[in-house]
Amino acid sequence: MKNNTKASSNVRKMTLIGIFAAISTVLMFFELPLPFMPPFLKFDPSGVPILLSSMLFGPSAAISVTLIKDLIHVLSTTTGGVGELADFLIMSTFSIVVGVIYHKRSDRKGVLMATIAGTVTCAVVGGLANYYLLIPFFSNIMPLDAIFAACAEINPAIDGLSAYILFGAVPFNLIKGLLLTVFTFLLYKKMEAFLKTYIRP
Repeated sequence: MKNNTKASSNVRKMTLIGIFAAISTVLMFFELPLPFMPPFLKFDPSGVPILLSSMLFGPSAAISVTLIKDLIHVLSTTTGGVGELADFLIMSTFSIVVGVIYHKRSDRKGVLMATIAGTVTCAVVGGLANYYLLIPFFSNIMPLDAIFAACAEINPAIDGLSAYILFGAVPFNLIKGLLLTVFTFLLYKKMEAFLKTYIRP
């Protein structure tokens, strides 16, 4: 009997992860440019189902959702996979922080604490990842001068790598995290009963 219950629970979990991944994949196509941000940094709401899956099943499930979504999108990438890699790093970091904190405090205040902490963490991780990994890798596809020239057309303060991190990557991830916090919190209020019923042990 216990085996049947466990098997049923695993099937339900895999089904929900698949649904979250499908929703996240579709939402990633709805990209919006942000004022004064580099033209290739665009916000999309695909992180919302990722964060909800982290609260529901934990960070590993959320990372799986993120990986599925980014692997699908890399097939039509315009950034040589750099955008998808950046998304995977940022959303994996975000989902780990959210999953850990929410598991300790599973209420609305816990959601706010988790998403705000995740936002700050993502800004730091995003800045470091761009400086040491993403921009150097992207420079193999597009010369650094061309990258910063495109950024300067939107924000003249961005005239080099350090300025890009300070005025581009870090504020973008802060804004992205805050928008995801608002959307996730509003949706959480609608789904609170469901999450509390099916929350991972």
